[in-house]
Amino acid sequence: MSLWIDKHRPVELKGLDYHQEQAGQLAKLVEGGDFPHLLVYGPPGAGKKTRVMCLLRELYGPGVERLRLEHQSFYTPSKKKIDINTIASNYHIEVNPSDVGIYDRVVIQELIKTVASTDQLDHGSQRDFKVVVLTEVDKLTKDAQHALRRTMEKYMATCRIILITNSTSKVIPAIQSRCLAVRIPAPTHQQITDIVMNITKQEECAMPQKLAQRIAEKSGRNLRRAILMAEACRVQQPHLTANQEIQDLDWQTYIKETADLILKEQSPRRLLEVRGRLYELLAHTIPAELIFVELLKELTRNCDGVMKNEVVHWASVYEHRMNKGSKQIFHLEAFVAKFMSLHMKMMDDVMGAF
Repeated sequence: MSLWIDKHRPVELKGLDYHQEQAGQLAKLVEGGDFPHLLVYGPPGAGKKTRVMCLLRELYGPGVERLRLEHQSFYTPSKKKIDINTIASNYHIEVNPSDVGIYDRVVIQELIKTVASTDQLDHGSQRDFKVVVLTEVDKLTKDAQHALRRTMEKYMATCRIILITNSTSKVIPAIQSRCLAVRIPAPTHQQITDIVMNITKQEECAMPQKLAQRIAEKSGRNLRRAILMAEACRVQQPHLTANQEIQDLDWQTYIKETADLILKEQSPRRLLEVRGRLYELLAHTIPAELIFVELLKELTRNCDGVMKNEVVHWASVYEHRMNKGSKQIFHLEAFVAKFMSLHMKMMDDVMGAF
């Protein structure tokens, strides 16, 4: 039994539920024959990966759906062994180079060189190239991005690269200029409502429109999250009702509880307790950037305008430092300590006014 998110994922461009005009343009891109490198970007849950897989199916046919998990090893110039998992078909390979941290440059250079040097498909045809799909490109180091730029030029004849990222702000201009940028906007609340209701109808558990609208609003226009919420509602209560409770994700509830602890007490003992909770979130593979955003959102709910601006400023400072450093927990803990200091100062000022 598979999750609804996988079971009802479209496999063809013509089967997409929204942005159909853009899907038509992608289909024309395939028909044109001159297929470029692509930079696909948009918010989480907008459908970037789904569209890339539909595009590959348009290029090569159903063979791209026969996937296999491969374990690959690479060696750095200092002979250090790096292991990484990839997902591949006979026509493409998908990898997240940022999984290996600072050694992502080695993975990019060696992987693309290996793919480009293997036997190509249908020599002389318009599709005699293989495709390398790189995910989370915005997390690549600058060295890796410069290496990617050189590699893209060198192997253009035998290999195409599709880059997937949430934002182009961290992708160097040299890469952006060598790719056709394709923006995938987040679906609207109404589109999410329609899709969720259609999926539940296919699953023979009709969902009230009011419940679907509440799920769409709670999902933050993240379609993947909305479908998972809808399935959770079905598991919780097989007969769906308009007013039934929509469960928050466990990690979101955990962050809310952590924020409450910070607001209730500002002390070294409480900071140590919060640090353990932050470790717990990181250990469960919750991205540190997401922890920053959600924690900031919860901490600023009860702040006045002046303090809110100051907290947001320091959050941006510590998040920037975190992206430059290697130990995420240090910067998360430093932000919490800074917030505690600001909160105590604000409370002292308020008490002093009386």
